[in-house]
Amino acid sequence: MRRTLPVAAALAALLASVAAADDTLLKHTREAMAKATDYFTSISTNGGWVGMYSLDLKQRWGEGLYEKAKATQIWVQPPGTPTVGKTLLRAFRATGEERYLAAARNTGRALVWGQRTEGGWDHRVDVSHLTPDARVPERKKGHCSFDDNISQGAVDFLMDLDETLDEPWLDNGVALGLRFLLRSQFPNGAWPQWYPLRGGYHDYYTFNDNAINDCIRVLLDAHRRYGKKEYLAGAKRGGDFIIVSQVKPPQTGWAQQYSNDLKPAKARSFEPTAVCSTTTARNIRTLVDLTVYTGETKYLGPIPAALDWLDRSKLKAGLWARLYEVGTNKPIYGDRDGKVHYTLQEISEERRTGYSWQSEYGVASARAYYERVRKTGPAVYAKSRAKAPAPTGLAKRAKNLEPRVKNVIAALDAEGRWVDDGKRVRCQTFVANMSVLCDYVEAAAPRRAAE
Repeated sequence: MRRTLPVAAALAALLASVAAADDTLLKHTREAMAKATDYFTSISTNGGWVGMYSLDLKQRWGEGLYEKAKATQIWVQPPGTPTVGKTLLRAFRATGEERYLAAARNTGRALVWGQRTEGGWDHRVDVSHLTPDARVPERKKGHCSFDDNISQGAVDFLMDLDETLDEPWLDNGVALGLRFLLRSQFPNGAWPQWYPLRGGYHDYYTFNDNAINDCIRVLLDAHRRYGKKEYLAGAKRGGDFIIVSQVKPPQTGWAQQYSNDLKPAKARSFEPTAVCSTTTARNIRTLVDLTVYTGETKYLGPIPAALDWLDRSKLKAGLWARLYEVGTNKPIYGDRDGKVHYTLQEISEERRTGYSWQSEYGVASARAYYERVRKTGPAVYAKSRAKAPAPTGLAKRAKNLEPRVKNVIAALDAEGRWVDDGKRVRCQTFVANMSVLCDYVEAAAPRRAAE
């Protein structure tokens, strides 16, 4: 017995030192989050952001360096203003610190004041008219985009903010955005790329860049939050369109976009008519999402044939071509000359590197998701997914995150910036690094509170 006492004391001392180290890292994590947020909010334009900034803040860009932004503009296109807003809101919920909620509120105001009269958003908006005491948005008319989760992402963030804030301007912005989603939906359940309709491929039924999928996702979330049956009905109409738009055998996938007579169609010069592997994988996930939410197994019906087509279309090294020629099922590639090419080597370097032509495209995870739900049943799967993680799981997750957290903290400069390539500050980097820190706080703080 005498020998066990020193061992027990040593073990207790070791555990105490580990706990102290954990507390220190948690403290440093929260300090880094606050410092980074203070800097990032200081460079906002009335609560919103563009995609990138030069270090002296004299130059501003949107999605890429080819898109210069004016001083009064903010970017709605991810990972722009709504993405940053969701990150700030998550930081508030992880830490309870009001600074993050105040910043998220300002972000919500920027988006509501940039919302168009139709209820959606363009990829950039001017918020020069937004003043601290502004009470009623001064909205402008114009076309609104579903491309790249622009309008959907803005509504998504505003709904999330609405769970925490109860303010009339926010309620009105959410309601207008959701009405826009329903009003812009075609009777067959599809959505265009832009609304109001503007002609050309912009009016096509559009899966490309997740346009229809994101509309369905937001409407399901709106129904979960607000319970209005019209939101669920809109989401289900979207799922019905996925079913009817599946390409006929043997190419039982989906196209990136369809003409208004429901035929696969081309869009930009480098996007020829084709059956698309990445669209197919995304549609599989959306169909399973609908099944889990509604319990209706009809949405699983198209999936086996889609997986069969993907299996038959696989390239070497576990990859797929993005596009397959209708009829021949040959991999095809596009360029700005508008011609169909059959090898990557045929197209220009600008298009080879500026567009995704071959990848895994999430096929494996989509298949696994479908198999889990099919085997367990949608109700059982939904119940298991709703369970909170066990404390032991959180502790393990926090421990695994520690190296990444330390690297993120070390990369923060004296001004509170994460600088890319020594040249620019990006929304994407802020969001990614803050997400890592939020992951750690969410995993570590409940564990420390329980000890």
